[in-house]
Amino acid sequence: MSLGQRLALLAIRLQEPQRVASFQRLCGVEVPLGSPAAGEDAETEVRGAPGDPRRRARQSDADGSPAKPDCCGAPNGVRNGLAAEPGPTGPRRAGSLRRNSLTGEEGELAKVSNLPLYYLFCFGTELGNELFYIIFFPFWIWNLDPFVGRRLVIIWVLVMYLGQCTKDIIRWPRPASPPVIKLEIFYNSEYSMPSTHAMSGTAIPIAMILLTYGRWQYPLIYGLILIPCWSSLVCLSRIYMGMHSILDVIAGFLYTILILIIFYPLVDLIDNFNQTYKYAPLIIIGLHLILGIFSFTLDTWSTSRGDTAEILGSGAGIACGSHAAYNLGVSLDPSLHTLPLAIPPLTVTLFGKAILRVVIGMLLVLFIRDIMKKVTIPLACKLFGIPCHDLRQARQHMEVELPYRYITYGTVGFSITFLIPYIFSFIGIS
Repeated sequence: MSLGQRLALLAIRLQEPQRVASFQRLCGVEVPLGSPAAGEDAETEVRGAPGDPRRRARQSDADGSPAKPDCCGAPNGVRNGLAAEPGPTGPRRAGSLRRNSLTGEEGELAKVSNLPLYYLFCFGTELGNELFYIIFFPFWIWNLDPFVGRRLVIIWVLVMYLGQCTKDIIRWPRPASPPVIKLEIFYNSEYSMPSTHAMSGTAIPIAMILLTYGRWQYPLIYGLILIPCWSSLVCLSRIYMGMHSILDVIAGFLYTILILIIFYPLVDLIDNFNQTYKYAPLIIIGLHLILGIFSFTLDTWSTSRGDTAEILGSGAGIACGSHAAYNLGVSLDPSLHTLPLAIPPLTVTLFGKAILRVVIGMLLVLFIRDIMKKVTIPLACKLFGIPCHDLRQARQHMEVELPYRYITYGTVGFSITFLIPYIFSFIGIS
């Protein structure tokens, strides 16, 4: 057997949903006895090569009639451009991490016997969700180092955009359920390969160390411990939640390393351009719109489309905000002769100002995001003649989803790097 054949066989084995189910059982996640899924799990045989939609289908009933697919058995994406109409919603199921507010789906009923592992992997999967990003990047920009924060955002946007586009090009489905137990369902409508959680969970810690070591004084061993701990926690959490195969997370990890090797040397150039070039905002907005148009022409609906618009909008807003902050003197990086920077001693004043910046800043971010949602969704509905009585259905239309996400998160990003630091400076807590 040649090397190529061996690698192909290994890839097929790593893609098998049974391996995901085995990892879940090893970690104490099981289908409760007496539940319908328990009987289905014993009777279901998963067949087909990776990427074959039939892997997500159930076997026919004993009488030969095709079985009805459940919410986790449908292929990724909805061809008519809208999410499937959800049925009546029952009580919240045990083990469900996030409910999909757009489709009404919830995680499967599960018995979790190892609660410490469950909460650890819940934390790990949140390291790749919006709640983490909307706290993590502003904290860097407001309290730690805007220089590093801006460049982390550039890397994150690039990695996540390429990951989302690659998913919709390869179009491999999520691991079949059963045998896999879907503890999280929020991203179930997206395709699976590669894992963008794994990509983000690899890119952020590596970029943090690359950007801070030599700029800040700290032992390198801290970074060498942080990278594998952060990355492995996020990667394993996606298998634990039943959202990715082992191959998905390995591919996401390796894909991120490749992206960093190619594009990390350009990060300084990009950030300097964003801040100093006179017409940078026009080019930034135009480029992000072009990237969006390229990726939004896919023929399936999923949360991927809105997430991509959100990523591009955030990146454009933060870049434009950094341009305004630099040219108006709101936020200036320390001069080169002051490097490397020493970690300042923790005092009551320093801690108090940091807490104030976080509390005031996050309240403003959430207020701006809420206001922009309330303005942009009805406005887009009115412009494109889409009924607005059901916001969940309206948000699934591309004409509403894309401008609402792009404008809302673009405004949030601009506020994070310009408007809110300006307020901090005005009230004396910068």
